[in-house]
Formats: sequence, structure tokens, C-alpha cells
Amino acid sequence: MSFKKYSIYFFILFIFLSFNLKGQSLGKLFIIGGGDRPDFLMIKMLEESNLLNGGYGIILPMASSEPDSAIYYTKKQLEKLGASIKGFDFSGNKMPTIAQLDSLKNAKLIYFTGGDQNKLMKSIKEKKIYDIIWQCYQKGGMIAGTSAGAAVMSKKMITGNEKKYKDYTQTFKTIEADNIEIGEGMGFLSRSIVDQHFLIRSRHNRLLSAVIEYPMDLCVGIDESTAILVKNNEAEVVGSSQVVVLKNQKSKKNQKNKLFAENIKLSIYIQGMKFKIK
Repeated sequence: MSFKKYSIYFFILFIFLSFNLKGQSLGKLFIIGGGDRPDFLMIKMLEESNLLNGGYGIILPMASSEPDSAIYYTKKQLEKLGASIKGFDFSGNKMPTIAQLDSLKNAKLIYFTGGDQNKLMKSIKEKKIYDIIWQCYQKGGMIAGTSAGAAVMSKKMITGNEKKYKDYTQTFKTIEADNIEIGEGMGFLSRSIVDQHFLIRSRHNRLLSAVIEYPMDLCVGIDESTAILVKNNEAEVVGSSQVVVLKNQKSKKNQKNKLFAENIKLSIYIQGMKFKIK
């Protein structure tokens, strides 16, 4: 093979490897459906983040209406389990320092508390920490969250609001076209939509609306005291309840604002079971 041909070959190989390394996510996700967080669940999170072998984790409580309390109780549990944890509250007018941004980037674990996912995402974007959190993930860090902190993991984020019915309810009363409000989340899951408190709050209509409106996305309902550990495009169920996964085999169907679909695939997973996700 001539020098010119070798050069072309290695150039193509370099582009291929560069593209794949750029698109490769090295971190993990630990997505909790809300409710109580039993110790065995949180120990699994700490073990998978390698935090029990050194390093530190950071709690981000901006979804909460009481961020100081959210930090206190989460920190108390994780420190009891042997982790080094601190909390950064960027609520309101609080802006991150250069030192805090550096700490976020190099953390082994970033943990979002529950509350209002819209409030959390607004803070993340306005305080310029979106890219920093992504850098932590791409360096191998774990991104975890509960309740609202679970909702933000998806690119398409369920906001909790209905477009057509302004009075808040824990679930949807109908399966209706153009009713589910979707915002922009962190995007760690680019082709999946996460819902939380799923079984305990009977959020089936909400997720069914999502899977019909967005047939290209896997829809994942995580119950309380239960999580999915995501690594290498595979989710493992951890916890005491179940995870419900919906997949639309057909495209969106709508007749006079009523959504309908055939052959929606429903799977129910329990502790230790795995499924593909991305």
C-alpha cells in the first residue's frame, strides 16, 4: 500500500474514532421515581458511582421549595451510608462561583432533589451550569435524581402541566391530543421519556398520551422507592416496586382530539430486570 493510501486510511480511521468518542457517554444515570428512598436503593447508587471509594458528590436542590431542607435530609442519609456529600443551592439570585463550577465538573455524583422540574431546569439554564453537568457526565460521573430530578433526565421532559386543563391533578383524566405539556430536559436520555410516582399516583393516562403523541420515544414510568440504573444504553431496575415501559409499534393516531393506537407494547419490570434504553 502506498504512503498516500496509508494516509487516507488513517485519516478515515481518525475521523471514525473521533466521532464515536465524541458521541460516547461514559457516565451513568440513577433515576428514582420519588417517594421514600430506602437505604439499599441509595447504597446501590453510591456503589455504582464509586463514591464509597473516595471522591465527593454534590446535591442540587433547586427543584425544591425548601432547598436547605432538601440538602439537609439527603446529605444526612448519604453521609450515614459512608459518602462525602455537599450541597450547592443556586436558587433565586444565587450564582455559582468558579470554584463551585469546577467542583461540579469533577464530582463523582450529581444528585437532583425532588420538587418542580420546570424550576430546576430554569435554574440550570440561567445559571450556566447545564454544560458543566454534561461535562461531569461525559467524564464518567453519575447523574442521579428523584421525582422532579427524574423528569429532567429526558430530552423531552414531562412538565406536570396539562395544556387544556389548568387545574393541577396528579394524573391525567383523559387520553387527549395536544394536552400533555413537554419541556426541554437535560437530555441524557435522548429517545426516552420518564414519568415518576407512576403506579402510586396512577399516571397511566399521562404516559399513554406521551407514547401516542411521541411514537418514536420509549416511555418509562418509574414507581416510588424504585429506580433505574442506566449505563451503556441499558436500564436495570433497582427497588421495591415496578417500572412500566410503553413502546408504540405504530405512528400517532388522532380523531377529533381523541388519541388512539393499536398494539402498544407494555412491559413491567421488577428488581434486577433489565431493558434497552437510550
